Amino acid sequence: MAKGKYEEWLESDNLILLEGWARDGLIDEQIAKNIGIKRQTLYDWKKRYPDISDALKKGKEVVDFEVENALLKNAMSGDTVAQIFWLKNRKPSKWRDSRDRTDKQDRLLDAQIIKAEFDAELSKAKVEQIKESDNDSIDNIVIVDSWSDENE
Repeated sequence: MAKGKYEEWLESDNLILLEGWARDGLIDEQIAKNIGIKRQTLYDWKKRYPDISDALKKGKEVVDFEVENALLKNAMSGDTVAQIFWLKNRKPSKWRDSRDRTDKQDRLLDAQIIKAEFDAELSKAKVEQIKESDNDSIDNIVIVDSWSDENE
């Protein structure tokens, strides 16, 4: 009786080869081509034969660790893109993009923006009043600030 093609790939030497291809960064489609099967057949083998699935996972884990280490090294050396990527994925509650905010967070952010705009306009008005003042002393300048510390 003829051996099924999958059986030869369950042998230890071929499992090591599968692991090596995965470690080298080959995707499943490329690995399937190397074996001489369709990608879907490889997916089926991975579901049916844990040894094949484990060999591919083991190979990919090595590369994933290397990439993680390289990303961390770049982030620590000042690569801002790497830093942003790291923070958004490692601390998503604090660093994830605004699309993940709640309605309450959106309202708070809107209020903070309005306050910042108001504070900027108030500062401009104070500067203009100082410029227009004939008096050298700024002690006489009074501007009512409706956004006092009590409102914060």
